[in-house]
Amino acid sequence: MRRVGLAAFEDRKNAYEDVSTNILKTQVDQLKTQLSVFQSALNYFAVEHGEEIRTNAQFRKEFASMCTAIGVDPLASSASNRGSMWATLLGKDVNDFYFELAVKIIEICRQTRDANGGLIYVSEVRSRLADRSQLRPLEVSEDDIERAVESCRVLGKGFEVVDIGASRKLIRSAPSELSTDHSTVLTACQALGYVSVALLRDNLGWTPVRAGTCLDEMVSAGYMWVDAQGPETAYWIPESIW
Repeated sequence: MRRVGLAAFEDRKNAYEDVSTNILKTQVDQLKTQLSVFQSALNYFAVEHGEEIRTNAQFRKEFASMCTAIGVDPLASSASNRGSMWATLLGKDVNDFYFELAVKIIEICRQTRDANGGLIYVSEVRSRLADRSQLRPLEVSEDDIERAVESCRVLGKGFEVVDIGASRKLIRSAPSELSTDHSTVLTACQALGYVSVALLRDNLGWTPVRAGTCLDEMVSAGYMWVDAQGPETAYWIPESIW
């Protein structure tokens, strides 16, 4: 017997849901198959170009970007405990590679903390690392440095990469976290190397109280140095002085 009214509507609704579920399942299965093929191709590419990945930092960065784009973490260990894809390509366990690099970065941060308050440009760290012969012949890029710092996230928030400005990045190794205002001040310092209460007031619209409080906090944390010799007190980031 043909059903009418709400009963017929309910039958059609169930039929549509079944069709929709089947279509969705088919699409998911197709995507899984395509992803599996893509991952296999990526693995083959990695093996074929292993030498470039080992020795060319830019090539290594592009390879990591490709992995990220398809949801493959090149730094994650495989389920078989044989290490990650990078472990094979680098000729050693990739975690050891980045942890060893992180140890050297932490050492540089510790050695320079009295001078920069625990904030150092990634580019400066790279320059210092380039002088260490034990890292050669592997070229270390800023991307490698950022990944090494990222590998230390499990240690807490006392060691991280901070974006300032359009393309500048700092490594923060001090225990004090940077607030939004602190980061804004660091970005403002990119123009002249320093700021003042008046500069923050005129360019950012901050009140003298807000500017003064923020700058005092950064001075107390060692992030900035005070120059009171001019007509107005200037607050310098140490990296701009050296």
